[in-house]
Amino acid sequence: MSVLIVGSTALDSIKTPKAENPRLLGGSASHAAVAASFFAPVRLVGVVGEDFPRRYVKLYQRHGIDLEGLQFAAGRTFHWSGEYEVDMNRRRTLATELGVFERFSPDLPAAYRDTPYVLLANIAPALQHHVLDQMRRPRFVMADTMDLWLNTALDDLLRLLKRIDCLVLNDSEARQLTGEDNVIVAARRIRRMGPRYVIVKKGEHGSLLCGPEGWFLCPAWPLEKLVDPTGAGDSFAGALMGTLAAGRGSPERALRRGMLYGAVVASFCCEGFGLKRTDRLTREEIDARFEQLRAMARV
Repeated sequence: MSVLIVGSTALDSIKTPKAENPRLLGGSASHAAVAASFFAPVRLVGVVGEDFPRRYVKLYQRHGIDLEGLQFAAGRTFHWSGEYEVDMNRRRTLATELGVFERFSPDLPAAYRDTPYVLLANIAPALQHHVLDQMRRPRFVMADTMDLWLNTALDDLLRLLKRIDCLVLNDSEARQLTGEDNVIVAARRIRRMGPRYVIVKKGEHGSLLCGPEGWFLCPAWPLEKLVDPTGAGDSFAGALMGTLAAGRGSPERALRRGMLYGAVVASFCCEGFGLKRTDRLTREEIDARFEQLRAMARV
């Protein structure tokens, strides 16, 4: 089964207390697509400009990602620049240059419209609606979001919740969306807004799933070397969706398994700048760390 991933494709300039790397391949769709490609065929929808390096196109192709939906437009690629503090839970944006992404309309190739698994990565809810309007009865749809859309496009987001199977967001976004201080209460409230499943990301403290069968708590990999956390959440979502598309077990059991795989791929992402570590990954490395994480969580 294939996974359709729609989101931002960007060039990221990332600075940490120890190093600085300019114009790396980034964006929500890029991280999610590469992560998902270890588990299932991936179809990518995004937009890049004339300055987009050819080596990044080859990186996508190296992972077998279908690029028929990647638009090449006149202008410059979306560029984000950010700086992390010693505590990498804290970062500040130095510059955001939307470029061609400002006019992005995710129009799907005809062959993409029957894709059974859909990941609406972090883009404006109006664009996520536009994608769903073009789909023909997908089997499972998961959407990601962020605090920006909670502040600027809440009505669109609330309508989207009634059209998707799963919402993934972090703990502060869950609190903001519901007005609840308690994440458990917040997740239950979000389920009542529409999605059958809600996954709340908690960074180094793992993630939790709220679904019809109750709760599942997924640990994070105990990471000893944190280089750059950019894209970790997108890698988590991409690996999760790739696991679902691989089609093992019931939806909820597949989600639980996918969350563990997501935690593993996200941990590898954090071990290098941008996609540098994820690009060099093998499925054997992923499976080995998955088994170790599963053993750590077993009673």
